[in-house]
Amino acid sequence: MTTLSKTLYRDDVLHYPNLKTVLLVEDLLKNADKAISREEIKRILGGRVMHQTLNVILKYLEYSGKIVVSRKGIVWIYNPSRKLAEAIEKGVEH
Repeated sequence: MTTLSKTLYRDDVLHYPNLKTVLLVEDLLKNADKAISREEIKRILGGRVMHQTLNVILKYLEYSGKIVVSRKGIVWIYNPSRKLAEAIEKGVEH
């Protein structure tokens, strides 16, 4: 079992998210203009996501490198640009 599996699949989790909910949260974070808190996410989604379910989604997104969770909030960082990936690969570290 991978680290992500051990983190996400626990006996104490009451409700796991479905794909629709994960995509809803992803879309919200992608389109946010600034860092957004967990409470803001729940407020914007109008109570459609349980707190524990949201935490599972955020752990998954953070582990997969799509978001960063900081004291100021949650920020979408994933960029699937091929040009960016090539530039990083060809770049020189100083």
